[in-house]
Amino acid sequence: MSRMNIAILTAASLTLALANVAEAAKIHTGGARGAYNGTFCPPLAKELARAKFKYSCALSLGSSDNINKVMQNPRDIGFAQFDVFTLHAAKQYPAEPFHVIRSDIARECLFMVTKNRNLTNFGDVAARAGELNFILPPQGSGSAATFDYLRKIDPDGLGRAIDVKYAESTDIALKQALTSDNSVALFVQFPDPNNDRFKMIAKEKGIFVPVIDRNILRQQIDDQKIYYAQETDVSHGKFWKKGAKVTTACTPMVIFTGNPRLMSNGDMQLDHKDMINTINDIAADKLLPKQGFFRKAWAKTRALSAEAAEKMMEAAEKAREKAAPMMQKAKDKALEMKEKAAPMMEKAKEKAKELGHKAMEKARDIGDAAKEKMAQ
Repeated sequence: MSRMNIAILTAASLTLALANVAEAAKIHTGGARGAYNGTFCPPLAKELARAKFKYSCALSLGSSDNINKVMQNPRDIGFAQFDVFTLHAAKQYPAEPFHVIRSDIARECLFMVTKNRNLTNFGDVAARAGELNFILPPQGSGSAATFDYLRKIDPDGLGRAIDVKYAESTDIALKQALTSDNSVALFVQFPDPNNDRFKMIAKEKGIFVPVIDRNILRQQIDDQKIYYAQETDVSHGKFWKKGAKVTTACTPMVIFTGNPRLMSNGDMQLDHKDMINTINDIAADKLLPKQGFFRKAWAKTRALSAEAAEKMMEAAEKAREKAAPMMQKAKDKALEMKEKAAPMMEKAKEKAKELGHKAMEKARDIGDAAKEKMAQ
């Protein structure tokens, strides 16, 4: 075969490879029933198609999984919660391999649900964290990652949670949590009373605990707030009765992709930048569903006033202060038990050490006896 033919075949193979890469580009969403996949991805893929970019929606396990997938394929796009994205990405990938395209489309909210009517605010939950059962969506989900973060920033409150379980799905987590007064579930989702989860919570007479706390609302990444206090609808009104609302912390939804610098080919890098600019230029209105309750709900969802937010933060602080003596008593009791157990533990260690020495001596005696017998 001539060098010219080889060159032609090589060029053809490279062109085909690049074409396959273009066709394989994906927008990583979440579960089949989730808003990323059903609400936000279709209009984004449609707008990209108009600009001649080939992207298809792909199911995933959620925010954390999307981060990993875009890390593996920088040309792909992913949806994620802002709290999970900034914290997970910064922890796992300090080399800044990602580029945030948009964070102004919508916000996802933190919903804490229980049957216990004595848990009226986040301070109540934090104060009793050591005795409550927390049932969460699957490990690796955005909700589970958010719970871990809340524990991290509140070591003396939610960080004391011991009984933490992960269900097979968000729906299962909610159903299990609503069977006991001592259980609490946390999930992160767009507020939508039409969603089956909200309907199920209302049917089971579940109570929403506002996830509002001074420490939560002051969290920032690069001078950008992670959480905002929002008033959201969680159930529809019926005749004379108004629909239920809950005020809680919400985090922006981000659309992200790989850093253009990661593109090995100059043309691919230019195309990638063009794709990013295309999404930036799309009016936010076009990336929302044209109709349906979600669009109306997002228009109605409003940021809480500073005065109202301050009242809720004060309520959470008072709940912690009220429980402080009990928390200190529990700490003192735990310390007392630890101190009482220390001599017994030390004695057990010494006994184990003694038994270990005796076992070794016995093994040596048996070995020596065997050697003598073989010598005879």
